[in-house]
Amino acid sequence: MKVLLTGHAGFIGHALAEKLLARGDEVVGIDSLNSYYDVELKKARLTRLLDHDRCIDIRADLADAEAINAAFRAHSPQRVINLAAQAGVRYSLENPQSYVSSNLTGFVNILESCRHVGCEHLVYASSSSVYGANTALPFSVHGHTDHPISLYAASKKANELMAHTYSQLFGIPSTGLRFFTVYGPWGRPDMALFKFTRAILAGESIDIYNNGRHRRDFTYIDDIVEGVVRTLDRVPQPDPDWNGDRPDPATSSAPYRIYNIGSNNPVELMRFIEILEANLGRTAAKNFLPMQPGDVHATFADVSSLVADVGYKPATPIETGVQRFVEWYLDYYGEQGNG
Repeated sequence: MKVLLTGHAGFIGHALAEKLLARGDEVVGIDSLNSYYDVELKKARLTRLLDHDRCIDIRADLADAEAINAAFRAHSPQRVINLAAQAGVRYSLENPQSYVSSNLTGFVNILESCRHVGCEHLVYASSSSVYGANTALPFSVHGHTDHPISLYAASKKANELMAHTYSQLFGIPSTGLRFFTVYGPWGRPDMALFKFTRAILAGESIDIYNNGRHRRDFTYIDDIVEGVVRTLDRVPQPDPDWNGDRPDPATSSAPYRIYNIGSNNPVELMRFIEILEANLGRTAAKNFLPMQPGDVHATFADVSSLVADVGYKPATPIETGVQRFVEWYLDYYGEQGNG
């Protein structure tokens, strides 16, 4: 297939592009290479892709409607995966306008291009953050997500609603994927595993929020990628059992689906740190801090719908995933870990 993939220089995007190229697909990648985090890391990811003659690299911002539409018209992708977005819960408290530009305006531009140029299936990244103030665990796609507690979460919830509207009005098959705390090699420097590793190797203290009582459904990058590919290959159909008197948020009378992709196995933050310390052979100096605005106490993915529809459940143990990350980090940055 020819797949248009936004965010192909990103953490998940570059790993997904490698998977698609390896199986013979053509990838039309769009990325702005913005400076939210280290641009050199993004460029290093890209070098792993651009040796492939079936990878096209386009530099554009999602908020640039003309550029996005031009890419669609020039390449006529069969399927579209939208991963490009302004990420980060805490940063959304500092710079809300960047979330409006990338996650709302940018997503409208993707939807409009799918509508006018054509697209067999749109798959897009949502987030476990949409569960917000929900405390009933595990988080189910069949439950309601009406109480986000960060603008980032609200923007991802909005993406789901916007996609449903286009599926309903214009028949565009769409699948939203709620990712749960993705980690692994080539990860994002703004995320905990990356920050903890850098600080421990530098002999600096690490900030541990909620006094270490967080529980997260850490999900290894390869498991996320496998879930994305399997859902990409399954074009959603209208749910014949959908009932407006008892509406299921995860399905629709339109060609629309929502799935969780998570490990289905929450890990306490302190256990996560213990595993990291063991792999680094060092003990971290710990700075315990209270709960931060926008954070949730725990995440836990119910993946029963993913298993039922595409026959897949993430399975990489946290011990294996952290070890692979540390091996990559030390190889990429060196033993001093100047990431």
